[in-house]
Amino acid sequence: MGSAKNTSNAQRKARIEEMRRAERSRERRNRILTIAASVVVVAGLVVGGVVLVKSQSDDKDTSASDSKTSSGHFVTGTDGVKTWKGKLGRTHVTKTVDYPMEPPVGGDHNQVWMNCNGDVYTKAVNNMNAVHSLEHGAVWVTYNSKASDADVKALAAKVKKTPYTLMSPVDDQKAPIMLSAWGKQRTVKSASDPDVDKFFAEFVQGKQTPEPGAACTNGLAQ
Repeated sequence: MGSAKNTSNAQRKARIEEMRRAERSRERRNRILTIAASVVVVAGLVVGGVVLVKSQSDDKDTSASDSKTSSGHFVTGTDGVKTWKGKLGRTHVTKTVDYPMEPPVGGDHNQVWMNCNGDVYTKAVNNMNAVHSLEHGAVWVTYNSKASDADVKALAAKVKKTPYTLMSPVDDQKAPIMLSAWGKQRTVKSASDPDVDKFFAEFVQGKQTPEPGAACTNGLAQ
């Protein structure tokens, strides 16, 4: 009788111990799963945060590149030619570039240049394409509504005879007639102003050219 009772107690204790072991095992599994889930969540938050910060940083960098492609200022020489002192970016970009001068004399630009083999455009051209032409050593003749028809016709005739030049209207420029090359710019009084020929002679494929001999054809045309 006593032996049977002892056996029953032993079996009950064994079952209880087995249940306790099973419970402890479940608790361990649950803790492991909870910790693993927490790690995954934290890792996801970290990765998401890094991606967000990087995205914001990239947007900021892109914006900075677009809006601050050039920095510096003009210095006017005794000959009346203004030279840009500072940074002129040369990166090919697709977004609109906000140049600090009008017309621009350099900076980041579109990968396609305006044809500049004596090309005369009667409508405004994209600054980003024209700047690429300057990089190739072209001189860009620009005028606004204050320029006389006679001067516009005479300048157009000169441009058509001169490789590595182009001409187009720029309504927002300060002077009626302006001449631009990479990092160089000046105003002239008229088409017959001797400074026109001087500027052409010095800056068409001049020493300032970042890419001398690069093409001025097979680019963009109106």
